[in-house]
Amino acid sequence: MKTIKDQYFDGERPLYESRDLRLERVRIGEGESGLKESRHIQTVDCEFEGMYVIWECEDVECRNSHFAESDRAPLWYNRNIRLYDCLIDAPKAFREVDGLTLERIKISDGIETFWYCRDGQLSDLNIENGLYAFMHALQFQISNIQLQGRYIFQYAKNVEIHNAVLDTKDAFWESENCTVYDSELNGEYLGWYSRNLRLVRCRISGTQPLCYCQNLILEDCIFAPDADRALEKSSYSIVK
Repeated sequence: MKTIKDQYFDGERPLYESRDLRLERVRIGEGESGLKESRHIQTVDCEFEGMYVIWECEDVECRNSHFAESDRAPLWYNRNIRLYDCLIDAPKAFREVDGLTLERIKISDGIETFWYCRDGQLSDLNIENGLYAFMHALQFQISNIQLQGRYIFQYAKNVEIHNAVLDTKDAFWESENCTVYDSELNGEYLGWYSRNLRLVRCRISGTQPLCYCQNLILEDCIFAPDADRALEKSSYSIVK
């Protein structure tokens, strides 16, 4: 594997179609598509500032790297992407990714991120401004997540979440086969029109939660005093 250290790149496609490449303390500045169509890439302590930096790539691992606010839509249409201990300030960070592993990640602008992503293993995440995050996400395992936003997990399928704090309006609308364990769910209109939503040992607050649900299961859940008009027009079962 070739290694590049302490260098700066900018312009259009400076490392296009790279193969078997390790980047250490590299900065990819102004421009577009810095690593587009690349394979078998490692980054350590790198700074990504140009837009669309990692698109149509496969087998990429990023550690201790920063995706700047200017790096709009940095990680789209990829396969087998792994990020550890990274800070993502870029909006719309992930879309159409197959095979995604994230550990100890902070996303400061989670607008429209994780759209149509598949097969995710995520842990220790902090996501701010998660507007429409995880729309149409499929087959995700998520643990230890704090997410602030609105309209999250809409149309998501086969998602399992543990130990979450979700401060959001309209979470899990039209979702299917989603399960949430040991979490706080705060917001309005939780889970409307969902199918096979299962909540286990969760605390639920906010107005009109869980209406129009099909086959909802509640196990050892607590409703806060402000959770008014809950369960209207829903088919559900309560397990204690």
